[in-house]
Amino acid sequence: MGRLLRTGLNAGMEAPRVVGGSGVYFHLADGRRVLDGSNTGGPLGHGHPRMIEALREAAGVPMVSEGWNWTGRDQAAEDLFEIGLPGEDWAGAVRFCLSGSEANDIALSLAQALTGRHDIATRERAYHGLVGLSRDVTVQPHWHGGLAAVGSTRKPFPNAPVHVLPAPDGALYRSDGGTVPLLDARLAQAPAALARSAAVILDYTQGGFYHDAAYQDALAAMARQQGALWIADEVVTGLGRAGRPFAFQGGRSRPDIVTLGKGLGGGSVAVAAVLLSKEMVARLEGSSWQNYGTLRGHPMAMAAVSAYLRILRDEGLLDRVRSLEALFARRLAEIGRRHPSVCRVAGQGLHWTVELHGPDWRDWRADTAESPLASRVATRALEAGAVIGTSGEQVSLFLAPPLVISDAEAEVLLDILDSSLDLADREHNRSMEGASE
Repeated sequence: MGRLLRTGLNAGMEAPRVVGGSGVYFHLADGRRVLDGSNTGGPLGHGHPRMIEALREAAGVPMVSEGWNWTGRDQAAEDLFEIGLPGEDWAGAVRFCLSGSEANDIALSLAQALTGRHDIATRERAYHGLVGLSRDVTVQPHWHGGLAAVGSTRKPFPNAPVHVLPAPDGALYRSDGGTVPLLDARLAQAPAALARSAAVILDYTQGGFYHDAAYQDALAAMARQQGALWIADEVVTGLGRAGRPFAFQGGRSRPDIVTLGKGLGGGSVAVAAVLLSKEMVARLEGSSWQNYGTLRGHPMAMAAVSAYLRILRDEGLLDRVRSLEALFARRLAEIGRRHPSVCRVAGQGLHWTVELHGPDWRDWRADTAESPLASRVATRALEAGAVIGTSGEQVSLFLAPPLVISDAEAEVLLDILDSSLDLADREHNRSMEGASE
């Protein structure tokens, strides 16, 4: 049991030992059943019968590498376009891969090859992965640098110059009641950065920032004008979590490249994808896109992709997420107003961030002398019967339950969050009292 080299998402917190799961619940080694309240990779929860059946059928299929044609891979691509992209006539072709990190690295390296530029632009508090160029554009410090240690002053070793643009701020609740600078002012320096960049890559959840349409459309227009490509990182939000097939559909603009991962295989198989616009496909004509992968597009993964897309359609999960979005927005706004420890609440669909008062994100570290406040709140929530994530952020809590969660289960999850924040309130009040002395 001691030979596995482990990692941890919640800094300073011992991860629960999972022995099973069903529906929206984990089964733990100590006999408890706890709500899965933060799992972006598991949109169907655990043990969905249609997914199990699809994988059983695929288990007898021969191992076919990416270099060989496979009918199941062709079918998964067709399902993605027919179910996930209806009416999106700009979309050209898809290539499957293994992880969101890999998908972003592939997309960014392709952008460099097509534009002849080296630089890349992203936004504040971005996370795009931990492989190659995807790591370069991950600007959250607790993920960027390979090793983290208490008091460390080590710096990351980038392969590409990265331009960090101001983030959007579409908060549902802000404790200071303040406003943010107008869009034109926030993005005043963006054109100069984009003129030097191969691409700007935007995600829709990381660091607790959720793009509004105006921010996306403004940056997309600037990128096109300056000759940079726009990559929509939909690794978290793609195919369901935003309450629509893709988060970018909230705006008028459409990306040159889209990356997918996490939920693409319904949470049952590791799979990701890079989706190119028709314009990008045309630019590749006459070229060989050389980055072959032996296990990309594996038959098991392709079976999972097709199964998930059909379940998403047949069970009306997008409608379900939109319905739950209203519930989460109402309850989380109330929770934010009631708890003095809460600095900010933001989200969309079934991905929400509750940010506590605490250190600036630029000072976050993965290893700390004591458990961060967010991790202690998550521990309290686990004791009460729900998994709430922090992903190492010292003051941020994330809610991302399976898309199949019921209204009643969602209310239980929010009640547990509400009561667990009492711990943060006590610490916040003590710190405020100490500051006033």
